[in-house]
Amino acid sequence: MGFLRFFTLALLAFRAVAEDSVEEEVDKPQSPNLAVKVSTSFPSSEIFGIKLVNGQATQAVLSVSNEEPEPVTVVFVGGSLWTSDFTSPSPQGSRIVRNLTTTRYGIEIPAGQSESIQYKFATELQPQELKLNLAVVLTTNEGTPITIQAFNETVAIVEPDTSIFDPQIIFLYLFLAGIFGGTCYFIYSTWISTLFPQKRRGGKDASRARKSTSGSKSVNPSDQVSVLGADGPAVTSGAKAYDESWIPAGHLQRPDARRVKSGSRPKSRNG
Repeated sequence: MGFLRFFTLALLAFRAVAEDSVEEEVDKPQSPNLAVKVSTSFPSSEIFGIKLVNGQATQAVLSVSNEEPEPVTVVFVGGSLWTSDFTSPSPQGSRIVRNLTTTRYGIEIPAGQSESIQYKFATELQPQELKLNLAVVLTTNEGTPITIQAFNETVAIVEPDTSIFDPQIIFLYLFLAGIFGGTCYFIYSTWISTLFPQKRRGGKDASRARKSTSGSKSVNPSDQVSVLGADGPAVTSGAKAYDESWIPAGHLQRPDARRVKSGSRPKSRNG
């Protein structure tokens, strides 16, 4: 906790130096004469500058070279974002915007050797250009804490690139399409459908009559059988309605109808 408190105080000291730069120009924060060099690189940076994408972790690689005869220990790495250059003469131009994540390492670097440290942080700010300041807190072999500035340049805060195949974008499109479709259906069923006349539908009796008519079976004339002795021919459907094996052959023959002349008179039996 003591190292973290010291690191916070060191960042506040950088801010105080920036505010007092109207009277005295300061290039870099002062630190004890220590033969330790720190260089920072961004693997995902572009040719046109360093861009910090909102919502995505930015990786910075800090290369710490110890040229001291004794080992040093990297305790903390942290940073902050500022609105403008630290040496700006305007007191309103150099103000801190956001403190970045402070990461604890505890990596010991022997004398005459170098070590690469990965530091990750994320931002959620409006697209703009800010000053990125990264600092490293070291401790010597005697336990003395020392702060060294690792990076101090202008970076750009940008929004991530959007794609039509993004699941969030697809879900948003489907949600909006559902709302639009439901609104259109409500408008049609409430106002538009009343402007068009509706067709009358038959009741249950009409449907039953249509079913009975369609279900009736037509009779083939060849299958009709005449019955004698009736006022009119009685028609029955089917090939044969009775068994002819037990009926005599004489009865099966149909008698010829006699023709009666309409103009002749009957003879009298008296003459």
